[in-house]
Amino acid sequence: MPIWVLWLIAAVALGAAEMFTLTLALGLLAVAALVAGIAGAVGLGLAVQVAAFSVTAVAGLAVVRPIARRHLRQPPRLRSGTDALVGRSAVVLEEVTGEHGRIRLVGEEWSARSLDEDQVIPAGIRVDVLEIDGATAVVHPREALP
Repeated sequence: MPIWVLWLIAAVALGAAEMFTLTLALGLLAVAALVAGIAGAVGLGLAVQVAAFSVTAVAGLAVVRPIARRHLRQPPRLRSGTDALVGRSAVVLEEVTGEHGRIRLVGEEWSARSLDEDQVIPAGIRVDVLEIDGATAVVHPREALP
């Protein structure tokens, strides 16, 4: 069996192992083994295959892996504007129905409507903002209404 076939078998085995560990290290080694296998398949000697594996593995582990890990650790995207209001708590100022109402949200008055079109939320009840539809907050009471 040619040596380049062994490199390809190693690449497949390392790729499969990467699926279970998700560390990216074994995946980069699988790519390096694939490069070495291709070098062997085109007729280059064992020394060139080992050098190709070594250079590719070091480059992947030293350059690609830190960049990928840094991207995985980035904080979630910062919500702004009306997106930042979704999930916030508000107080009903004027009765909220499926069509109209008023709430105090983050110190400002907003028009509001109930998520459930048949539900009436009386003044003074605390609600959660589920979405912003234009200039209207779609709300649902935090606790069950009496």
